[in-house]
Amino acid sequence: MCLAIPGQVLDLVDEERRLARVSVAGVRRTVNVALLDGAIKPLSAGDWVLIHVGFAISRVDEGKALATLQLLEQMGAQYQQEIREIRTSAMRARRNDATIHV
Repeated sequence: MCLAIPGQVLDLVDEERRLARVSVAGVRRTVNVALLDGAIKPLSAGDWVLIHVGFAISRVDEGKALATLQLLEQMGAQYQQEIREIRTSAMRARRNDATIHV
């Protein structure tokens, strides 16, 4: 099953590559926000987005984001698996970044 998970934008980390740091269920992750280019209102810290495979695919309001997170938590196992995958990929990305900067 594929899920889009709500995340809150913390900051834009690479304007040229269109990357933003988001918080997904407490896990900080860098995602590509290029699919949201051309929106009426530019993306900024505090905005909520739906994330699928490392891409922010749409902007959502906070109420819908929080309701979606609550629903996902109620789904149980599928949601927990998605969060595990997000944590694993975030840890892998940090290791890769550390290797590059050594």
